[in-house]
Amino acid sequence: MRVIGLCRFSYPAVGGFRRMHDTLEEREAYLYDDARMAIRFRHFEALTLPSLRAQTNPDFTFLVIIGERMPKKWLDRLHDVTTGLPQVRITPTPPLKHRLALSLAIQKELGDERPESLQFRLDDDDAVAVDFLQQALFAVRRTGRFRRESPRMAFEFNNGFSVQMTDETLLVKPEFSGFLSCGLAVVFPAGDDKTIMNFGHHKLHLSMPAVIQPSLPMYLRSKHDDNDSGRKFQPKGLEPMTDTQKAMIEDRFNVSEAHIASVCADLPVPPGQG
Repeated sequence: MRVIGLCRFSYPAVGGFRRMHDTLEEREAYLYDDARMAIRFRHFEALTLPSLRAQTNPDFTFLVIIGERMPKKWLDRLHDVTTGLPQVRITPTPPLKHRLALSLAIQKELGDERPESLQFRLDDDDAVAVDFLQQALFAVRRTGRFRRESPRMAFEFNNGFSVQMTDETLLVKPEFSGFLSCGLAVVFPAGDDKTIMNFGHHKLHLSMPAVIQPSLPMYLRSKHDDNDSGRKFQPKGLEPMTDTQKAMIEDRFNVSEAHIASVCADLPVPPGQG
């Protein structure tokens, strides 16, 4: 079984953003603004990449979908920060509707044979627990008999944290949420012409059976001013981590205060932009 994850990293899709622009050039200018890119890289380097780097099952591919005209300084940084993580494949893509672009990337990765696959998506400012893929594959195996009649199945890990990153630490709020894009995986049978991007993540359970696992925290979901969904999901109720939470988040997500401080010192954000 292939395991394929993906995220769009400042990809200038046609549509797919709440912030609309009249031209591709306007969208690229917005996406590649230095202050905005610093925010995206801070989260990607402090949260997303550490959680992927520490996966207890390392047999996966992670597609990072980018625009074909990303400025060289940011493209070079993207290559630099993903060095040592062979699962990452940086994938320059022409401007298309975002679901189509990401779906085509998965299909290309699977190839003409289209083997059975477990697929997941992750925003570039979120994280999954280090055993996310191991636990998802375990659930796939345990549901084998059920999937003989319903070969597509969603696996939802709904226990996690909303987080807001400061220059030195995380503010956190434990939560149980329903079918977020993080902490979610879908298994597709061999030969399937659909991908995880053919389904809205909030509505997966309307299209296929779903297994919900609420046990251990499985995701960190960032909230900040540059969230595309920021108006809907305002940072409320977040508090400084307790010592117990610091230890747990470092153990379960490979995310530490020391690394956050290091990344934020290297990528400062101008006042009023963070």
